[in-house]
Amino acid sequence: MLESVGTSIFTFLTQIDDFFWSYIGFLLVVLCGFYLTLRSRFFQFKVLMQGHQSFKALGAGHRDKANDGVNPIKLFFSSVGGMIGLGNIVAVVSAVSIGGPGALFWLWIAAIAGMVIKYSEIYLGIRFREKNNRGSYDGGPMYYLRHAFKTPFLKKGLPILSCLLLCIYGVEIYQFVIIADTVSRTFEIEKLYVVLVLLVLTFYAGLGGVRRLANICTALSPLFILSYIGMCLWVIIGHIEAVPDMLAVVIKSAFSGHAPIGGFAGSSLLLAAQHGISRGVYTGDIAIGYDSIIQSETRIQNPATQARMAVFGILSDSFFCTMSIMVVLLTGIWHDSTGLLTSQYVASALGQHFPYVDKFMVFFIFVAGWTTIVGYLAVGGKAARFLSPKKGFRFFMTYAVLSLFCFSFFNQSQVLLIMSLSGGGLMLMNLTGILKLRHEIKYQ
Repeated sequence: MLESVGTSIFTFLTQIDDFFWSYIGFLLVVLCGFYLTLRSRFFQFKVLMQGHQSFKALGAGHRDKANDGVNPIKLFFSSVGGMIGLGNIVAVVSAVSIGGPGALFWLWIAAIAGMVIKYSEIYLGIRFREKNNRGSYDGGPMYYLRHAFKTPFLKKGLPILSCLLLCIYGVEIYQFVIIADTVSRTFEIEKLYVVLVLLVLTFYAGLGGVRRLANICTALSPLFILSYIGMCLWVIIGHIEAVPDMLAVVIKSAFSGHAPIGGFAGSSLLLAAQHGISRGVYTGDIAIGYDSIIQSETRIQNPATQARMAVFGILSDSFFCTMSIMVVLLTGIWHDSTGLLTSQYVASALGQHFPYVDKFMVFFIFVAGWTTIVGYLAVGGKAARFLSPKKGFRFFMTYAVLSLFCFSFFNQSQVLLIMSLSGGGLMLMNLTGILKLRHEIKYQ
């Protein structure tokens, strides 16, 4: 009886999620992103062409220790560590397994639009941040949304609703489930024990806040990112002759869908766009608020200096996603995946070229997922403190423990659905706030 009710609930939530990303979320990201691109005179491309200036300015802020706040370079790695995680290895692959190769093209569109959206939300987060009693700053969507609306109900209600959704989204149940499943299955360990150990490690790091997150990501993220990209490039170079045909299939599938092939059921243009955009938003944290909250702790006073790094963060994220999808497409795993979970696609593809890759991938999956889980936990904690400075953090941590434990035994697709729905709600509010405050944003 309970199982039947649970299935019905998830079926209903899936229909809501499909409708939102097919007809609302898809258009919001594309239209808002390209509106801001035109308004800023293609600002994201200017930043990419002047990359040395952005990093030089960030380096100057790194050396300036006179101001309160966190080291801006460490915050950049915290941002990348939060974005580049299992979403780039698993969630994007699920987009291809459902939407077909064309999902990759729409993910690129989300990245181009997301660069200027992310810049805008970080700029506003720093622009309207407030100093706290911990020697740092608090900022993010809950702070700039208070300035976006004049109606008292919206002025008070939207920041509260934003924080409630951030508390849900801040408990990264999807990546927690993938780590627990992977470790348990690979080493044949009882899943309950894996979950308990993972909870202890997560809350040790999470209780340290953004500063501890910044130190962890600075130490682990660069090595992980370079190693994974190196493995993917090895596979891509090994199939270099097939790359032009693969890209042609990606472009064709993006606008006409893809016919059934092997274990792949086929897809349409709408399905490719829906999953490509939604996974791009998820992996890149586009208009979600995570990065805006994290980067608001910078000791740099000029919002534009820190916000410019969002362009490079999204570039890194989309490059990482592209590597994962290309490996799966070039090796043929995407249409010949019978019996595989989406979390096993990349490992199976890399396993064609590297020995013992299933054991090796456990390390990568743990580092990628754990840094993201800790990052979102820190953000959820800050949102909870906004709701209740005295008791909010304690309630949030209690909720996080229960959620991570309980959802560890759910299906991966069901857990991703919860993240997708809460992320969609956050995106809807934050994009509205960004557009309302567009005159406050300076693209420099």
